[in-house]
Amino acid sequence: MDNKVQCIMLIDDNMDDNFFHKRVILKNDAAEIVVIKESAEEALEYLKTYHTHDQKVHPNLIFLDINMPRMNGWEFIEEYKKLDKEIQSSMVIVMLTTSDNPDDKALARMEGVLADFRTKPLTKEMLEEVLTKYCSNKTGL
Repeated sequence: MDNKVQCIMLIDDNMDDNFFHKRVILKNDAAEIVVIKESAEEALEYLKTYHTHDQKVHPNLIFLDINMPRMNGWEFIEEYKKLDKEIQSSMVIVMLTTSDNPDDKALARMEGVLADFRTKPLTKEMLEEVLTKYCSNKTGL
């Protein structure tokens, strides 16, 4: 794959989806590292502290699910907007969900920080499209 990034983060409470999506990413050599967080809270904690811990890697691309317990994808976005602008500017967020609800798609367009809205499952073609469209100038970050 031409547009390989250093790190892709998957935020989804579904372990099967995470396993499958990680496999698609690694099989297609799209990222060196895949970080999986099974809750929005875990993901936010990681993003708030990754720069203070040497072992943590900065995600270039985040695939975010909407429907998760405790904190859903929309609530994650609201908290994400409170993060340092420098952190936000170096990441691309794509909503990856089973929802085909037109209201969700409309809300995603209004959010500002979301680059795209895609329907599961993540495929090789979808991954290539996202990387080409949003990460081609961020390769190697």
